[in-house]
Amino acid sequence: MSAQRIVVVGAGFAGLKCVQRLERELKDELSRGEVEIVVVNPHDYMLYLPLLPQVAAGVITAQSVTVPLPRAIKRAQRLPGQVVGLDLERKVAVVRKIDEAVVDLPYDRLVITAGSVTRQFDIPGLEEHGLGMKNLGEAAYLRDHVLSQLELANASTDPEERAARCSFVVVGGGYAGTETAASLELLTDAAMKRFPRLDPTLVRWTLIDIAPRLMPELGQRLGEEALDLLRRRGISVRLETGVEQVTDDSVTLTDGTVIPTKTLVWTAGVTASPLVKTLGVELVRGRVKTGTDLRLDGYEDVFTLGDAAAVPDLTATPPGSTICPPTAQHATRQAVIAADNVVASLRGQPLREYKHHDLGLVVDLGGTQAVAHPLKLRLTGFVAQIVTRGYHLYALPQTRTRARVVFNWILHLFGGDDFIRIGFLHGRKSETSSFEETRDYLSEEDMKKRAAAAS
Repeated sequence: MSAQRIVVVGAGFAGLKCVQRLERELKDELSRGEVEIVVVNPHDYMLYLPLLPQVAAGVITAQSVTVPLPRAIKRAQRLPGQVVGLDLERKVAVVRKIDEAVVDLPYDRLVITAGSVTRQFDIPGLEEHGLGMKNLGEAAYLRDHVLSQLELANASTDPEERAARCSFVVVGGGYAGTETAASLELLTDAAMKRFPRLDPTLVRWTLIDIAPRLMPELGQRLGEEALDLLRRRGISVRLETGVEQVTDDSVTLTDGTVIPTKTLVWTAGVTASPLVKTLGVELVRGRVKTGTDLRLDGYEDVFTLGDAAAVPDLTATPPGSTICPPTAQHATRQAVIAADNVVASLRGQPLREYKHHDLGLVVDLGGTQAVAHPLKLRLTGFVAQIVTRGYHLYALPQTRTRARVVFNWILHLFGGDDFIRIGFLHGRKSETSSFEETRDYLSEEDMKKRAAAAS
């Protein structure tokens, strides 16, 4: 009898944790050749997204926020590529490998952890001029870009050009946007001593969000304290305001304000991977409708979790009235339940429901400043920063990765930043789509043709 094949799509928070759990729970079956696990991911690492703003700010290195899959995965087979189509009827995943070859990968159990991509809006000029902050390439590009703007401003004699290059706009008042603006503001503030021809008052950071409050998930009190802290550092926060147009040298807001700038960082939320739209199943707010046992409705051998899944929140009142937010905290815990349910389905055992009470949130505002809401406690300042960084160390998957992060924090604390532009991204387009794996998914018609050819 051939081995039962479990295919895991993606190796982010949910995917990696699920594979590791499957390896542990199916250790005997894997040894006997009764089961095989295949994880499909375009990269050979898992990225710890919450620390990306610190990579862009130069606090920690890019390698420090990655977990190498060859070290983290012991028995599963890794297929370097991207799933570009899923035929749920034939039980086949279509994979475009990193050498561009397209292959069919049959499965007996499928775990979809496709993650999310930056949410885009139909705003003129956004695609051409907006910078993202969702992966290592974007973080490295953003750091180079910010430092290059200061260098060009320092070399310019045109007052208008100087002002535009020293103005930085971040759109999105959630965790990613707030941490990005806070971390990079400290970077530019520290860098000013290297540019004696620049007036420090020229450097302006603006954080924009359409919502009436900053980081509403933190609660009103902590959100207001974070807002006050940012404003005291000179960051202009404009709420209930959107972006109307983006050009090469300006951003026009919905209230008519025109901000001269060469930098717009777009962090206004995420949306599920485009892969989910090719499934032909019911979506809830752009995410795959999933049962409380994380199975896809109508497909008992398909499990969906993480940012791409609309999982009912059983801790809500009434239970299941809302869906779980797309956070790493939920993704890693859903992964454990999904792996256990895959094992249970193979062994003919009953499946478990996913239920998790949120443990709270942490927001690193750079230096010794942070706000945190762990276990319903409200913390600010240095104590909040200790809790925030402690949480990140706890959440990082490997001891080696934790050690690198701690070493980088200590090195930056005592050694500061050299403000070096790496330059390896010079000449590359800055559009979000040029960094994210969001293109070339197979259409429904393409999938039908492949199914017809196979039959």
